[in-house]
Amino acid sequence: MEENSTNIDNAIDEEMCKRLKDTTPARICVGRAGARLKTNTLLKFRADHAVAMDAVWSAVDENIIDELGFIKVQTLVRDKEEYITRPDLGKRFSEETIEYIKKNCVHSPQVQIIVGDGLSSTAIDANTKDIYSIILDGLSAKGYTVGTPIFVKYSRVATMDKISEALDAEVTIILIGERPGLATGESMSSYMAYRASTKKPESQRTVISNIHRNGTPPVEAGAQIVDVIEIMMREKKSGVDLKI
Repeated sequence: MEENSTNIDNAIDEEMCKRLKDTTPARICVGRAGARLKTNTLLKFRADHAVAMDAVWSAVDENIIDELGFIKVQTLVRDKEEYITRPDLGKRFSEETIEYIKKNCVHSPQVQIIVGDGLSSTAIDANTKDIYSIILDGLSAKGYTVGTPIFVKYSRVATMDKISEALDAEVTIILIGERPGLATGESMSSYMAYRASTKKPESQRTVISNIHRNGTPPVEAGAQIVDVIEIMMREKKSGVDLKI
């Protein structure tokens, strides 16, 4: 079946349906067999669901992390199953891990970059190389000091607050895998905050989401992130307080 085929028997306006399908990845104009989906539609749905499951349950290729020079730490989570069932543990580190971060990372950087596996390891594998290099180049061109890059295994977004406090970072950014849907398993988000802190609400964070090849491409997103960081530095605020 063609990619934009409607799969509707005797459609009143086949061309209109095709044009609609070209505008969205949503499952529209797929047709029915009685009250059920047609076989090819159902198989595509199951295949996309399998991709989403793989994104959640697989592990990041740490060769990529090593190649980029990140130090690696882990939250209190022990394994993937606990990561799914105990989100609270994915926001916290042991005292030993915090001390390791303090000992091995640059203190008081203007920008601290973190990568976290989050709910899609596939997103990290697919996007990190491109987006990280663009962010580094952009920050360097603007003269900002960048801290030691950190990879967090079994990470939730709030780990950025702990690391920010431990290293006294001015702006902290975490690149993390988004919860996958049925359109892609490769989507990444970037959460950024000025003087990120565990004492501040989640509204302290500015977000760029839907980063993947069919959304906002990682190279483009990296350039946007650098621009937002520059505004944060100038305004000394982030999240809902930052007007862009």
